[in-house]
Amino acid sequence: MVPTKEQLTKYANLTIKMGVNVQKGQALLINAPIEARQFVHHLVDEAYEAGAENVQVNWTDEVLTRKRYDYEPLSVLENVPDWAVERQMTHVENGGAVLNIHAPNPDLLEGIDAEVVAKANKARSAAMKDYKKYIINDKIQWSIVSVPTDKWAKKIFDTDNEQKAVEDLWKQIFQIVRVDQDDPIQAWKDHNETLFHIRDYLNDKQYDSLEYSSDFVDLTVKLPENHVWAGGGAVAETGTSFNPNMPTEEVFTAPDYRGVNGTVKNTKPLNYNGNLIDDFKLTFKDGEVVEFEAGQGGETLKHLLDSDEGAKYLGEIALVPHSSPISQSNLVFFNTLYDENASCHLALGSAYPTNVEGGEKLDDNQLKEKGINTSLIHEDFMVGSAELNVYGVTKDGEKEPIIKEGEWAIKGV
Repeated sequence: MVPTKEQLTKYANLTIKMGVNVQKGQALLINAPIEARQFVHHLVDEAYEAGAENVQVNWTDEVLTRKRYDYEPLSVLENVPDWAVERQMTHVENGGAVLNIHAPNPDLLEGIDAEVVAKANKARSAAMKDYKKYIINDKIQWSIVSVPTDKWAKKIFDTDNEQKAVEDLWKQIFQIVRVDQDDPIQAWKDHNETLFHIRDYLNDKQYDSLEYSSDFVDLTVKLPENHVWAGGGAVAETGTSFNPNMPTEEVFTAPDYRGVNGTVKNTKPLNYNGNLIDDFKLTFKDGEVVEFEAGQGGETLKHLLDSDEGAKYLGEIALVPHSSPISQSNLVFFNTLYDENASCHLALGSAYPTNVEGGEKLDDNQLKEKGINTSLIHEDFMVGSAELNVYGVTKDGEKEPIIKEGEWAIKGV
């Protein structure tokens, strides 16, 4: 299908009103690839219709990104100009909302030295550390959505028929984010209520730990005192609600980064900044990755784990039913926004401070005292399957099913 103007307008309206939920008089920054320009034009219209002011678009071009890695010395790739940081910081410091269009080419940096990519990413993450605090602490509204791009669509459907791949991906995206429904906004409100029910149930339980078991996972995860489960919509510091990820099928919290033990194997590939990592296994002891192996992208995985001290520890545990719409598509999207919502997943690196009571008011040292990991990175990887069981362990040692054979075992879901 070729998306119609009506469909694009419907998707843009959903993104602006239910995703980032820009307010009257609020500035909006849209970060987007140039291939998304048609959709971005609709987004800008909808943003102004909602009363936004000072709508800015920061364009990226993957062809130029690849050329930089092909020709520039590492010293240039590691140099993040002050103006680039200041642009983002000034926007969020003044209360602006941020919308990211995430549609990466999974093979963009294939063949580039993994160490070069890792050092460039580390420099960029370090430069943007203060900006990212506005995101991970929900100080502002922010959201991430995707639209098809040629290379991404061809990778998913493994075809040289570019036009058909893009059309097929549009169809999948419209179904998964509920744009194909008569009232997408109401559909999202209903969906959020389901996730809120699960979130509230788990917050009331305050399990001491979780136990994962399947052919891919044999893991025990300690949970911090006063941990907070989140999922569906979020609320910014101003009190404005928004949906950070569209799609989203998860409820998530932070583990006690010191209390993770066991082994995990991935169930879907990880696209890490233009390089694929697949068939990998991680072994945790007292929270730290002490052993790892990978069938593809081993060097990339090594450099990811070496990003900083916190990169070898977990910052997020997320629960997703195997019957989620993304999973039922039977596609591997090579895009974390989509693949993470097809499967229970874990994240290496930084936790969201909001996943512990009062965490948004704590500095890094105070967070670590509570067992909340800090890092320059946050990388989700998928471990869910139709065979996965997840049990909540109470402080009395009782085990209660949360996920059974890939599906929710919680009443009322």
